[in-house]
Amino acid sequence: MSRIGKMPVPIPGGVTVSLAGPEVKVKGPKGELSYAVPAPITARVEGAVVTVENPGDNPETMNLHGLARSQIANMVIGVTTGYSRELELQGVGFKAAVQGGKITLTIGYSHPIVFEAPAGILIAVKDNKIMVSGAHKQRVGEVAARLRAFYKPEPYKGKGIRYVNEYVRRKAGKTVA
Repeated sequence: MSRIGKMPVPIPGGVTVSLAGPEVKVKGPKGELSYAVPAPITARVEGAVVTVENPGDNPETMNLHGLARSQIANMVIGVTTGYSRELELQGVGFKAAVQGGKITLTIGYSHPIVFEAPAGILIAVKDNKIMVSGAHKQRVGEVAARLRAFYKPEPYKGKGIRYVNEYVRRKAGKTVA
């Protein structure tokens, strides 16, 4: 059995968890999220905890057991505290500006790049740092990765968009012998 799947998920105050068939809905101060639990796995709300049960003993259902429990736990954390990723711009003339739900990146191309944030994701810019935040852990990470993909940090000058505290291995340039 999955050791992660066996652990109950505590429900903090101000958060409501409801079940509608295989779908688990979590509602809290930061928003509302839902997740469809895979077929052989079942979820139950017992008091102030959510338990996930696995009827089978084969490896596929064990993996789904741990996955379902982790998804529900991530939703509870997301609607209470939320998730965030911080990126930084490195390079001369690299700028970012937020207007409405769109971020405009000026990162050395011949044109500015305009990226529209999906629903439920907030993007803020301060100095040369971009903060991506929201309640859904996967979406926050996906948006941060998509922003980083516009100009990945290159190893020679270190220019690009990188995560805060990301290590970029620097290479020596060409030398004259």
